[in-house]
Amino acid sequence: MSNPQPSQRAQEYWACLALRHSDRLGPKTGKKLVQAYGSAQQAVSMAGHWTREHLVRPSVADIFLQEKWRGPAIEEWELVRRRQDGVLLYTDPDYPESLRQIPDPPLHAYIKGDRSLLRNPCVAIVGARTCSSYGQAMARNIASGLGQAGVTVVSGFALGIDRQAHTAALHHSGRSIAILGTGLDMIYPPRNKDLWQQLQHQGLILTEFAPGNEPDAHNFPRRNRIISGLSMGVIVVEAAQKSGSLITARLALEHNREVFAVP
Repeated sequence: MSNPQPSQRAQEYWACLALRHSDRLGPKTGKKLVQAYGSAQQAVSMAGHWTREHLVRPSVADIFLQEKWRGPAIEEWELVRRRQDGVLLYTDPDYPESLRQIPDPPLHAYIKGDRSLLRNPCVAIVGARTCSSYGQAMARNIASGLGQAGVTVVSGFALGIDRQAHTAALHHSGRSIAILGTGLDMIYPPRNKDLWQQLQHQGLILTEFAPGNEPDAHNFPRRNRIISGLSMGVIVVEAAQKSGSLITARLALEHNREVFAVP
């Protein structure tokens, strides 16, 4: 008896991994290819035509066709299979349309918790890790009000304002999404372990990073574009100058989202 063929969705996930791990092929180009061909799987199967159809530079297509991405893609596939993490694909019906609209959406992400929250209207609350009692109270009050209004609160799982926003939203409605700058196998910061437990049972945890990805500094600006992309608007509470929160606010403006500030 022959081995069963991978499901259509598994093949699509594999194609997303191929695009993700090919050098010099970022999420903007990945989105362009998927839009051109209708799916990552079809885009990969047509890689020999990318240059002819003026979708990528010849050097990018040549690198992809060398298939140096195969080893890292297999490694990520096996890690996720063993952990049985949830996978969200760009072509899934419940992939948030607001996230699809940004220039560089992730072609796939890993999730843990209540996937149905992706269908809800979302507003992000971000701010300083070291914040005043006033800032904490404002974050809690705003998150509580949004939760009671049926809005899902999105934040970045950091200490300070992020933690207050997640906690208040979970307490009042159970609707909160945490966007990580690490893989799902790592609770960072460790002091948020209690919040992690609440989110995976009541809310949703989402990351584009595979298991094993540590909290490297360059991960967090990438995370911030997802926070903005998921949300109708971004509320910034007590953000420090040159902070990740202000990066999120800038991205939100670029994404044509509303931006609000609590001084």
